[in-house]
Amino acid sequence: MPLDQQQEEEYKDSAGEKEMSFLDHLEELRWHLIRSLIAVVVFMIVAFVSAPWIFDNIVFAPARVDFPTFKWMCKIGEFTGATESLCVDKINFKIQSRYMTGQFTMQFMAAFVIGLIIAFPYVFWEIWSFVKPGLYSKERKFSRGAVVAVTFLFALGVLFGYYILCPMSIWFFSNYTISDMIVNEFDITSYVQTVVALVFGSGLLFQLPVVIYFLSKIGMVTPAFLRQYRKHAVVIILIVAALITPPDPLSQTIISLPLYVLYEVSIIISAIVARNRQKEEDDTLEAEPS
Repeated sequence: MPLDQQQEEEYKDSAGEKEMSFLDHLEELRWHLIRSLIAVVVFMIVAFVSAPWIFDNIVFAPARVDFPTFKWMCKIGEFTGATESLCVDKINFKIQSRYMTGQFTMQFMAAFVIGLIIAFPYVFWEIWSFVKPGLYSKERKFSRGAVVAVTFLFALGVLFGYYILCPMSIWFFSNYTISDMIVNEFDITSYVQTVVALVFGSGLLFQLPVVIYFLSKIGMVTPAFLRQYRKHAVVIILIVAALITPPDPLSQTIISLPLYVLYEVSIIISAIVARNRQKEEDDTLEAEPS
């Protein structure tokens, strides 16, 4: 069977031999988006109602010296003899609300982000449910477990952002000063936006292996390309770590190491995809009549 005809048969099989018009696709997409939005709103409402507890125990927790990360840092300091550098006994800043609607706006924003983070696996599942029928059967086979992989990496990234990036960034910027005459009094808007950017941004950043997988599937990225620019990637990772951490080697290492591991995992994933694609091409050539 010619390759084009085989692909056409696979597409028909993946679509269940059900042809849909452009408007039908739009209607289906609309309902996927509506269900996703409903899930986000439900969790958002729960977070909004529970805002006092969430702010005291989650949002403001990385700004307290009893946060688990600071306890771990102190234990590492005691073990390595760097107690004075790593034990945090004070975080020197105050949080203010300088706008009449500041607290309400941040409560709404925090509730939305928390709702989005909790509902993220379901939102991705809805989007994937819309995209999956349009794939060939082989593409669907190779993309099994996509929802699990994306959810796992997103949760890992959120935890990394919350327990590593947030406390270290807050610790550094709260103690950074160019003059003793300046008192650090951060607006609640700035504080919440920083926490949201670090946590949610880290969750998205940890999707790098998934992104590399799909880019490798369509041939835009190769393992050779990733290996060639490995040194450049290391430099970028170190620069990012230096910008968001206190200026000491240990903190930068803690931030850089997971990001570098993700890059190396992406190279392995790209190599597997390239090897499978080459095997498919070889099988196709062998199957063609001479």
